[in-house]
Amino acid sequence: MIPVGLVLTGISLFPQGIAVADRPSAGAPVRSTLPFHATFTDVAAQAGITAKFVQGNPANRRYIVEANGTGVALVDIDNDGLLDAFLVNGSTFAKSPLPPTNHLYRNAGGGRFQDVTKASGTGRSGWGNGVCAGDFDNDGFTDLYVTYWGRNSLFRNTGKASFVDVAEAAGVAGSGTDWSTGCTFTDFDRDGLLDLFVVTYAGFDLKSTPLPGQLPTCKYRDKPVFCGPRGLPFGRAFLYRNKGGGKFEDVSIASGIRKPQGFYGFTAVAADFNGDGWQDIYVASDSTPSLLFRNNGNGTFSEVATESGIAFNENGTEQAGMGLAAGDANGDGTLDIVKTNFIRDYPNLYSNLGKGFFEDRAVIAGLAVNPQYLLWGAGLEDFDNDGLRDIFLTSGHVYAGDPAEPWATSRLLYRQLPGGKFEDVSAMAGAGVTERQSSRGAAFGDFDSDGDIDVLIMNMDRAPSLLRNDLKSSNHWLRVQLQGVVSNRSGIGAVVSVEAGGRTQTSVVLSQSSYLSVNDLGLHFGLGFTDRVDRVVVRWPNGKAEAFSGIQVDRPVLLKEGSSQ
Repeated sequence: MIPVGLVLTGISLFPQGIAVADRPSAGAPVRSTLPFHATFTDVAAQAGITAKFVQGNPANRRYIVEANGTGVALVDIDNDGLLDAFLVNGSTFAKSPLPPTNHLYRNAGGGRFQDVTKASGTGRSGWGNGVCAGDFDNDGFTDLYVTYWGRNSLFRNTGKASFVDVAEAAGVAGSGTDWSTGCTFTDFDRDGLLDLFVVTYAGFDLKSTPLPGQLPTCKYRDKPVFCGPRGLPFGRAFLYRNKGGGKFEDVSIASGIRKPQGFYGFTAVAADFNGDGWQDIYVASDSTPSLLFRNNGNGTFSEVATESGIAFNENGTEQAGMGLAAGDANGDGTLDIVKTNFIRDYPNLYSNLGKGFFEDRAVIAGLAVNPQYLLWGAGLEDFDNDGLRDIFLTSGHVYAGDPAEPWATSRLLYRQLPGGKFEDVSAMAGAGVTERQSSRGAAFGDFDSDGDIDVLIMNMDRAPSLLRNDLKSSNHWLRVQLQGVVSNRSGIGAVVSVEAGGRTQTSVVLSQSSYLSVNDLGLHFGLGFTDRVDRVVVRWPNGKAEAFSGIQVDRPVLLKEGSSQ
């Protein structure tokens, strides 16, 4: 039997609580002579987004619940066309008369945000983790589900600049003892109502969890650290079917979602990965194989990550997976996946081969040049509007005190070159990228409505970063917002293809991605020099396709289901 933490070929031989692959840099990075026109500036302070993230005791983190950080969201909560910012906060074991809370900032325009946390009713305290978004009651306003170590919250948007936590009444609050992390709304049965998937990270009990160094799973590279995830009880998956009327029923067992065992779950992404018209669910798992729940189209799921090629890396080794991004990276019309992993490993670029099969192309694509970063949030977005999707990654360690592996590190930005290779342009992309933080969740969207993608980032023990993209380019763009009628109102799970300039770009509306975070539900497409869109094809969550024409560039467009001519 192989001891916990002892894995073959290129993997750390220290018995420890997390999977670490001692993989070297895969050679010199790709270098081109092409200019990169996107630069990022952190404007969070001047924008008024100043709340501090709290994650236990930064001077002495004794438990893993203090280290994993949280997600963030860029969503339009009041339907004014501007993206608002929601921050999930953690907590502390110390007694406090003013415990930390979540924060909601309303976008007031002009680059300014207003803290509306108290008035909105979203300022719950507790050990928060992740957030997912969607209009679960189809009333036209985006709702938020927030996961916790403890009872989860379903914040129903009243449409009157306030939210009400209806999790208990709806039947989705959980047991109160689980440590929930990833979540995603998804209409798995195509009835037009958003269902809810939730995954837990590990069984964590403060009274029974050992202290740093007490067990082999409480060490990292033979040094004492907080315990886990290995050695802690495994996580579980839950699926709640939306019955309408604000009620859900737990179908975890009947659907087959509960069947897989032996994983520590993080970010969850729901999308149709095999092109059969039904939304599947992919979960990034920490130090255990990742999971792909294939939707069988009859109310049940089968876990098929191993045979699909996305349970492990290209060598068949399990990884410490954190975050996910999904979209068409190579322009072939299928949904690819980017997954972030622990330090001394590479991120994955799972290229979709069709019919639910994937190949990890991270090394040949040029993404294996920075294994010295511990990666979390991930964005597969076109930051310079040239029509090719780039990759943005946040980073930061979970253990402090080792100069060889710093707690605070920079972000990474890989620009996609023609031909599918990626080039590290982090040093060219401005102080917002090179700034060193220990970051976790990231959300992507155009907060200032200037036609390029900005980034909201969670920073451990500090205020967030809001990276404004100051793109100096005449490249064109298009933002596609969907409104379902027969399908769910948010269009969650819809696949959108934009045909322009002889090329087709494809993206998908996701309820959660990055690391436990929510991107703008509107989809952004860079068009390069192309100033005309031939048509936009939407494959709605109910499986039906609809083509729209006469769409102009350099603006947002709202496409309503059934309204095409």
